[in-house]
Amino acid sequence: MSGAPTAAMRDYLLGLQQRITSAITEIDGQSFVSDAWEKAPGEPLQGNGVTQILEGGAVFERAGCGFSHVQGPRLPPSATQHRPELAGAPFEALGVSLVFHPRNPYVPTVHMNVRQITALTPGGGAPVSWFGGGMDLTPYYGFEEDAQHFHRTCAAALAPFGADKYPRFKAWCDDYFFLKHRNEARGIGGIFYDDLSELGFEGGLALTQAVGDAFLHAYLPLVQRRRDTPYGERERQFQLYRRGRYVEFNLVWDRGTHFGLQSGGRSESILLSMPPLVRWAYQEQPAEGTPEHRLTSEFLPRRDWL
Repeated sequence: MSGAPTAAMRDYLLGLQQRITSAITEIDGQSFVSDAWEKAPGEPLQGNGVTQILEGGAVFERAGCGFSHVQGPRLPPSATQHRPELAGAPFEALGVSLVFHPRNPYVPTVHMNVRQITALTPGGGAPVSWFGGGMDLTPYYGFEEDAQHFHRTCAAALAPFGADKYPRFKAWCDDYFFLKHRNEARGIGGIFYDDLSELGFEGGLALTQAVGDAFLHAYLPLVQRRRDTPYGERERQFQLYRRGRYVEFNLVWDRGTHFGLQSGGRSESILLSMPPLVRWAYQEQPAEGTPEHRLTSEFLPRRDWL
């Protein structure tokens, strides 16, 4: 199924992974461990990838950035819920996905993903490709200027592709990264899109690359701004508590996690988004008037950040 367009996307993604991990290494001072992997013959999912992981760094407690390129005999249910005509179709998927969990509670956690999926339509039809991706920010303590910078960078990346893209993908992100069982947002959002084919292959590829290229511009200034903010045990415990919400979303609601596990993907790489430490507390809620309560009352509710 692979061809020149897929090869171009693969080269772009591997370069993007290297650019991002090099920038994070420069900030943290610790290098990523690179784990190249390949699916064994005979497994339902075939392919390869590179998982890069940094653990126990000075700035990042855990930072994972993974590239994968896999082929499978049947699209999993999580990929065909909006494309029922492709149920059971063979597919090829490649992408880069990252989650960075900072050590300092004043530095927000961030997620970014860009991907391409190609499927063969039943009956020997032409291959069908679509794109997905986005980035979203999960702060533990809210700062207006950080949220505005992140969203403005996302909006600028999408501007060449139509004035409708940022408002639409921002709303999609707010809807998607939402813990329905708690009626609570995971963070302050960003942009998210899936099943994107309306721009054609070249347009979808260009938009997806623009999103990937914007990531470091959106996130690194926030890290530099907050990394040395003093904090104590109270802030640390609140960070661990809010990380619990992150874990809940990824395991219960995230389509990417479900896609990887349902298709027989490499579980260690799929779950690199998990934070190293986390806590849950029964019915714990921040007290009114505290910075912790301000996060839940002013930053997590949906709002316009531009």
